[in-house]
Amino acid sequence: MADTRAHGGYRTGGLWAVAGAAFGAMLLGSAAALLGMFEYDERCMQGLVRGPGELLRTRNQAFPPATVCVFERGEVSSLDDWSVLGPLLRIALAVLVVCLFVALVAEWFEPRPGGRWVRPMSRTEKLSRTTTAFFVTGSVFLLLYALAGWKLLAGPSSACVRGGDWRYHPPTTLEYSFFPPQATCRYTSGLTSRLNPEWVAALTAEAAVPALLAGIGFALAWRRRREERRTANGEDAAPATPLDAR
Repeated sequence: MADTRAHGGYRTGGLWAVAGAAFGAMLLGSAAALLGMFEYDERCMQGLVRGPGELLRTRNQAFPPATVCVFERGEVSSLDDWSVLGPLLRIALAVLVVCLFVALVAEWFEPRPGGRWVRPMSRTEKLSRTTTAFFVTGSVFLLLYALAGWKLLAGPSSACVRGGDWRYHPPTTLEYSFFPPQATCRYTSGLTSRLNPEWVAALTAEAAVPALLAGIGFALAWRRRREERRTANGEDAAPATPLDAR
């Protein structure tokens, strides 16, 4: 006889919808911020952007995307022209992280049906749902890692040379790490630089977290489904009672 106990899963559809909306808002807001970065450093250099004191340098900020003009007594960002865009992007990122984290962790549990936030769900459906989440988050992580770390995977000790037409005096790789994918490159002039921008390496490492959370949920769902099948097969295959000896 098959296992007929009631199983359930948390209703995470609303969390995924909010996470999707926050992600969309981040894309649109980041696109607008990138537009504001165009030629902003040139405006600073030409004195069109006023700041506190003399201009020292300009730098690019990864998130929220912005060009920052550094003055003696403070900084002026290209996001300042958009006023609320920077805070909105940070809020959208926070909402995305919280909803994604809660939705993935909720897949670890198997509550009993009957609660407001719980709906009946077979273990086969639970396994299918966690498989989808693991596939999506894992694919995103692998894509980011491939883009950031292909030079290391092709040859870690010569990662700084790859991807460039170096005929004479190529840079040397001083040190490297596979996670996060990063290396220090030294040029013949003695200057050193990083193989990947710090925000790229950080983003790749952070993308491993949702993949790990989804992987745990997938492993738990697979184990519960396997135990359910094993129990059902054991009950169905119960040994027959031997006939009485005549």
